[in-house]
Amino acid sequence: MTTPDPDGLLAEQLLRLTRRVHRIQKRHLEERDLGVTPAQSRLLRTLAHYASPPRMADLAERLEVVPRAVTTLVDGLEAGGKVRRVADPANRRVTRIELTDEGRAALRELRGARRSAAEEILAPLTEKERQVLGVLLDTLIDGDAAQRC
Repeated sequence: MTTPDPDGLLAEQLLRLTRRVHRIQKRHLEERDLGVTPAQSRLLRTLAHYASPPRMADLAERLEVVPRAVTTLVDGLEAGGKVRRVADPANRRVTRIELTDEGRAALRELRGARRSAAEEILAPLTEKERQVLGVLLDTLIDGDAAQRC
């Protein structure tokens, strides 16, 4: 007889929750008919945090993906008019990526889709349970850093 593995069970629950969050968020994106995938959504959100247009390599590093993956995402977003490639004024060999007005409008819609998805996912929880979950998630996200403070 095998002994229960509580950490294995928790890991499986986290993976199942992650897949559920992804499915629900994807559905909310599709309902808004933005023509943006979850990965493109993440790139748009990341792009919005830069004060000036970043290089593709900067985006790849921030997203923790290979540069080729960013190229594919930018290609799709550029075809949809949500981003554009611009030459770096200091180095003509460098291309930077900037949001267009359509991209900023899509970001506003994406925020609404994410809020709707979060409301659906968190609906079974009370306010107190949501607060506890927030603290637990912060601890998991920050790891040991939170404990050293």
